[in-house]
Amino acid sequence: MKTSAILGRNARNQLYSKVYNSARGKSIAASKIRTKRYLKKEGIPIPEIFAIFKKPQDILGFDWSKLPSSFVLKPNKGLGGNGIIIVKKKSEDGDGWITTLKRKVGEEDLKLHILDILEGAFSISNVPDIAYIEEFVGRHKAFRKYAYRGTPDIRVIVFNKVPVMAMLRLPTKESKGRANLHQGAIAVGIDIATGITTKAIWHDKIIHHKPGTKRKLHGIKIPNWTRVLKLAVESGRSIDLNLFGSDIILHPDKGPMILEINYMPGLAIQLANEAGLRKRLEKVEDLKIQDAEHGVKVAKALFASSFSDRVKVKEGIKTLSVFEEIKIKSVAGKKFKTVAKLDTGAWRTSIDRALAEDLGLLDKENVLWYKKVKGAIGSEKRPVINLTYWLAGRKITTPASVAKRLSLKFPVIIGRKNLKGILIDPEITAEEKKEIVQKV
Repeated sequence: MKTSAILGRNARNQLYSKVYNSARGKSIAASKIRTKRYLKKEGIPIPEIFAIFKKPQDILGFDWSKLPSSFVLKPNKGLGGNGIIIVKKKSEDGDGWITTLKRKVGEEDLKLHILDILEGAFSISNVPDIAYIEEFVGRHKAFRKYAYRGTPDIRVIVFNKVPVMAMLRLPTKESKGRANLHQGAIAVGIDIATGITTKAIWHDKIIHHKPGTKRKLHGIKIPNWTRVLKLAVESGRSIDLNLFGSDIILHPDKGPMILEINYMPGLAIQLANEAGLRKRLEKVEDLKIQDAEHGVKVAKALFASSFSDRVKVKEGIKTLSVFEEIKIKSVAGKKFKTVAKLDTGAWRTSIDRALAEDLGLLDKENVLWYKKVKGAIGSEKRPVINLTYWLAGRKITTPASVAKRLSLKFPVIIGRKNLKGILIDPEITAEEKKEIVQKV
């Protein structure tokens, strides 16, 4: 990971959060309760809130018998997961509850804890706070083998309506069932395009298995991934933020829910993904994104992780010629065969406009954005589309520039961005070249 691509705290605070986030949005996000009210108003799923305690008198008038057998007690402005009590079930004697840490707590214990919250024991700068009790969302079956007791969450960083980076946070025994990295939870990078985990970080060191087990942390498929990304984008729009981290949990029955929003998200996510946030933010900064669905499409096209290392191990390094037959997927789902030129001198893949039109790839929904290109007769706007094709048995989805290539022999140029893990043999015989041209 290049140093120039990393986003540091000062840049996050001054260059991005301060410039792109409104004072109103930051004020709302600073309060978990206020955030949840706005999200609920917009129809965005959140855990249900059962009770809010603003002053000591609220404790006296509360009917504790109305609480479900499982719930979570939280401070409104808590920091780093401190002050949270997670109750999993009623105690067998009926006089209290059992937490996820297998400790028994009674009504008086909860009252005293709420008083501590109200006095600011867990808030930033120890200022008076509000306590609330919300629905406990257990572990989704996809994470039961990897998370210790508590509920894992997914942090998605969003900028300009585009999800730019994501990680899965897994509670451990050390973190006492909380998905907080500073307390010992595991950060697992997620490939934006597929929702599959890639690398894991624990105490700033790369690990491959859940501590104390042989369970691999890469290759975990996140359920409802596209829905997770869309929810993340929509959550920021509802409270007027443009750069933020959205924390999402997967309810075992109800699906993805927004847990909270952070307008100055932590930066450890860069380590988990071995990628710099600054570079990704710069890529989407000037794009005109229509809505959450469009933002997700752009994200999947731009930020797909490279699995070339894994491919090399399984298949060996591929050696291809400069000209190769590929199959392109049309909007209708059909595959079209053509010959492409593998060009390491070009960065991005490009396709001829006429071919793109024939395959329906210039449909409005498939255009990611437009870019200005200067030429001999002035500047023009060229569409960048979402292109899926197969090269040497590998499926590749990538942004591709659209240009008029009528004067050239090959309608598709594959740039080096899509040639990782491939060796190119530049030598080609006259007979081979003639055969290729005939195919075109």
